[in-house]
Amino acid sequence: MRELLEAKFARFEELERLMVAPEVLADSNRLAAIAREHGSLAKLCGKYRRFKQLNAEIADAKKLIDGHDAELQELATAELPELKEEREGLWEELLDMTIGGNDANRTSCILEIRAGTGGDEAALFARDLYEMYKHYCEDHGWKTDLMSMNATEMGGFKSIVFSIEGEGCFRELQFESGVHRVQRVPETEAKGRVHTSTATVAIMAEPEDVEIDLKPEDYRVDRFCSSGPGGQHVNKTASAIRLTHYETGIVVSCQDEKSQHKNLAKALRVLKSRIYDAKRDEEQKKRAEDRHSKIGTGDRSEKIRTYNYPENRVTDHRIGLTLYKLDIIIAGDLKPVIEALLDYERAELRSSFGPLADD
Repeated sequence: MRELLEAKFARFEELERLMVAPEVLADSNRLAAIAREHGSLAKLCGKYRRFKQLNAEIADAKKLIDGHDAELQELATAELPELKEEREGLWEELLDMTIGGNDANRTSCILEIRAGTGGDEAALFARDLYEMYKHYCEDHGWKTDLMSMNATEMGGFKSIVFSIEGEGCFRELQFESGVHRVQRVPETEAKGRVHTSTATVAIMAEPEDVEIDLKPEDYRVDRFCSSGPGGQHVNKTASAIRLTHYETGIVVSCQDEKSQHKNLAKALRVLKSRIYDAKRDEEQKKRAEDRHSKIGTGDRSEKIRTYNYPENRVTDHRIGLTLYKLDIIIAGDLKPVIEALLDYERAELRSSFGPLADD
């Protein structure tokens, strides 16, 4: 963690220098990108700067205590516990702010939900998950924007992708990635039997343009007519966009805007996020292996949670959490689940790094 904080702090100081550099001031686009990155690091690095100051003040106080001036010894002895208490509190805040590694303080992300096994019921469950996350975002004042949607005739979603923008959005939602399972009597079942269906959720940090250098020659663009459920045409013009990234084989489609340019812009945002996410997954898996973490694996095929309607139960299998509040949670109150996951990860980090040592 200290290495991560030092790297971020070094970058923060570099950005401070760049913001007043003549060559940057002459380039408005570059200045805007640097200012955004600087702003995203400001809160964390401000706290870490104070943390470093406290370490220096504690070291100075200890020298005075070991010295020969009785008056200074008395002052330093009185001050030392307060300095250590403030530093301990800051360390806990920094620990909390770095959950999620390099992407902990992203203010934008992309959420993708795909229906899994279960046919129409799986698509309806995907819709329920979308509504759940949408309400959670609204309660936090986060801005959402629909990127892509593939609806079914029954009102479900084969897939839906939307962006989220707001303070803490990625940090809170990062552990939602994985397979979600529902057990309930489906709307399509007349005999009242409980069925099991699944949907897959992926939370992807949205990188800055400077982080993913995507050139037009890196992907193929296909244009086609938008269509809705049952093959009905949404419009007659070729406004829908499909992007295929040559290196990774990642394919992204977007057809929800009437404008081809808007669909292309949204598709590029999703493509960049998926490319970045693929790289992040490798980093997460290594980090999880080092710490034997149960929740930060980045494994999208892992069954992470069950929603059991007959028992009004939600179970997160990674941390053994069971809550009999499914009706409240599916309505958008995810706070008990998300806080439990963050608390677990915080405890894992604390255990990995051990007690705070004096510098």
